Amino acid sequence: MSHDHDGHSDGHAHDGKATPAWKHDGVRVIAAHQLDVNTAQTPGMNRAAAIDFARVGAQKLWAGTVTIHADAKTGAHHHGHLESVIYVVRGRARMRWGEKLEFTAEAGPGDFIYVPPYVPHQEINASATESLECVLCRSDGEAVAVNLDIEPVEKPESVLWVDPTHPHGGV
Repeated sequence: MSHDHDGHSDGHAHDGKATPAWKHDGVRVIAAHQLDVNTAQTPGMNRAAAIDFARVGAQKLWAGTVTIHADAKTGAHHHGHLESVIYVVRGRARMRWGEKLEFTAEAGPGDFIYVPPYVPHQEINASATESLECVLCRSDGEAVAVNLDIEPVEKPESVLWVDPTHPHGGV
């Protein structure tokens, strides 16, 4: 839907009496108790959608929460063509990824994790006593979770996060 500079949708009356379309097509607030658990799930975690196509008409993103119980891990999965960002709110995340989940890294509160398209991965709660709580964002308005049957390697290789600003890696 295109809008003019007055915030009215094209085709709406501009006589001052019409309600701007922004009232219903503008900002949306999704309260914590309104998250939708009827979304793609992976064994070992509980996902809840806040923002997606079905709920708010989001075309290019999906956002929600994920909780992994203490001392639990998810099944191996990927998210198809979608890019994913995970923000750790509480707890300690141990990520494994690769064809045999042969690589691992950890993230804690305030850390972000990027998962590229089609990368097989597994989230693990590194704490035996505390839940892992995260916020997820994906690059499409629909949820995609492809669960995989992978026999993981016994001892994964630890990988430091490396980027152009931190070429020697960081924890």
